[in-house]
Amino acid sequence: MTTTADHLRNALDGRWRDMKNRMRDELSTDIFKPHYTPNTVIARTKVGEQMRIMASKGAAEDGFKKEHGGNGDVGAAVTQIEMLAMSDLSLMVKAGVQWGLFGGAIENLGTERHHEAYVKKLIDLEVLGCFAMTETGHGSDVQALETTATYDPETGEFVIDSPTPSSRKDYIGGAAETARVAAVFAQLITQGEGHGVHCFVVPIRDDEGNDLPGVTTSDCHYKGGLPGVDNGRIQFDQVRIPRDNLLNKYADVAADGTYSSPIENPGRRFFTMLGTLIRGRVTVGGSAGAAARVALDIATRYALERRQFEAPGAEEEVLIMDYLVHQRRLFPLIAKSYALQFAQNELVAKCHELQTSDDPDAEEQRELESRAAGLKAANTWHATKAIQEAREACGGAGYLAENRLIALKSDTDVFTTFEGDNHVLTQLVAKELLTAYADDVKSMSPVEWVRFAANFAGERVMKRTAAQTIMQTIVDTREDNEEEGSLFNRGTQVKMFEDREQYMLASVARRLQSKSKEMSPFDAFNSVQDHVLHTAEVHIDRIILEAFVAGIATCEDDKARHVLELVCDLYALTVIEADKAWFVEHRFLSTERAKAVTRGINDRCRKLRPHAQLLVEGFGIPEQLRYAEMLHPEHIPDADEHEEMDAVSAGTIEAQ
Repeated sequence: MTTTADHLRNALDGRWRDMKNRMRDELSTDIFKPHYTPNTVIARTKVGEQMRIMASKGAAEDGFKKEHGGNGDVGAAVTQIEMLAMSDLSLMVKAGVQWGLFGGAIENLGTERHHEAYVKKLIDLEVLGCFAMTETGHGSDVQALETTATYDPETGEFVIDSPTPSSRKDYIGGAAETARVAAVFAQLITQGEGHGVHCFVVPIRDDEGNDLPGVTTSDCHYKGGLPGVDNGRIQFDQVRIPRDNLLNKYADVAADGTYSSPIENPGRRFFTMLGTLIRGRVTVGGSAGAAARVALDIATRYALERRQFEAPGAEEEVLIMDYLVHQRRLFPLIAKSYALQFAQNELVAKCHELQTSDDPDAEEQRELESRAAGLKAANTWHATKAIQEAREACGGAGYLAENRLIALKSDTDVFTTFEGDNHVLTQLVAKELLTAYADDVKSMSPVEWVRFAANFAGERVMKRTAAQTIMQTIVDTREDNEEEGSLFNRGTQVKMFEDREQYMLASVARRLQSKSKEMSPFDAFNSVQDHVLHTAEVHIDRIILEAFVAGIATCEDDKARHVLELVCDLYALTVIEADKAWFVEHRFLSTERAKAVTRGINDRCRKLRPHAQLLVEGFGIPEQLRYAEMLHPEHIPDADEHEEMDAVSAGTIEAQ
């Protein structure tokens, strides 16, 4: 019999639900049982053992093309690594580095000679690699990396060098112990001319694990989390590699040192190369979302067991989940987890579509990169907030390692800054939006621009990310009146999100135009940077809401769909409440209607209270992956039974 929880999970799992179900079975075995230890030797050994088991079962094959020994199912590969986050984030990162980043660089930036030499071996872990991009001095600004790769035509070799202390490769997963080969990003120099950052295959250790001549590796040792990942540093001192070790899909150097590339523009060439590596950013965001769901699942189940303070006339203390303040702490975060997962599903599908296409559309590729950046920021910031709230919601018990939350908290902390600092990524989203905006006006004369800016009122066609017909139908049913009930109207909510984005995009464009007449382009952008970031954030909010709406439409069960509608209301109203000052200041909300938003959130929390366990059952987290010592599974009723008990309890509290 298919339960309501099953229908929720199926809707939330999306296109690769079969892979998720296979991973749930696999991760429920003893080898993947979550364990916590700050001992890096034990943690690294455990992760290495898990990786070998995964490789023996062909776990990495989905991520590589059939002609290179894989299955060519990009979406399944991303989904699989995301699911590992529920077991151990160290394992997720190690798998992501080996097969996603290192393997992705070889396959996507290399050519046949590199594919034949490395892909099958790295899939099977015969070759262990690392992804050496970040340096001590530069992380976000990849174009300014200082490591050099200078071509010597007399020997036909590139000379890899770390010319400054800040050019040391830093925080590199696998560099401390396991990696034998590195995908090194360095400034290519030939015939005395620099051609920007390119990627090279550089051996760093011999078969016994000793540094090769000219290579110095070191261990980052203890970090804030991820004890199973051997992060390290690499310095190069005139290390020579064959000319063929340049990953040459987008640029090559002939034997005599002549540089050539099918992409003439250096900037476009650089961003095209980085764009092919987008999968890592997609995976990091999805993994952070998975970790947040585990934490919220644990905290919700604890709140359904833990009692505190007697209610007048009651024989026992009150379940903490029956307090509105506790519902207010957890339910909006659960709602955002649902929303983000629907958005992640669309992102993974788009990534799969473009990376399996023989001729991907350049504009769609740019949109994918922007979406991946925005959702990576949204997912990782959400994980940081949700896991912390879950920890606090469990009191002292939440601080014990045996209850999983502190490991989730410490392991995901770095996710907000690796694979792109979130503030930098949010600016990337804004710049893409403003570039699209400029397409509308770049041909206008100054007089036409001023007239356009002065009269701009949201007339630019908004490109919706979800199913266009669904969204248009919903917007057409909006209720634009001051009655409190209309805040629960989906069309009204969507229109509020769209109007906010349109207004902010127009106003930031006008401000940039005005400032650019008074100061340099950098100073102009810098002076409105807060406005720029806010604009990007509201754009991300809108695409998340649209994905949620489209996701509800895929749910086949009436009861599950009703629950999802309530959850979507809570997500939308929580976003509006968080930015209530902007809505009031710009007269999109009256003060009375702003109060109605808060009342609406409280209403949705009360209505969702009977479905508390059902909501986290919908996350589909296997029992052993959400197991915490403070919970006693043998005392917890099944989802449907608990839902009935919750309804009785909620009714009792509401009557009081």
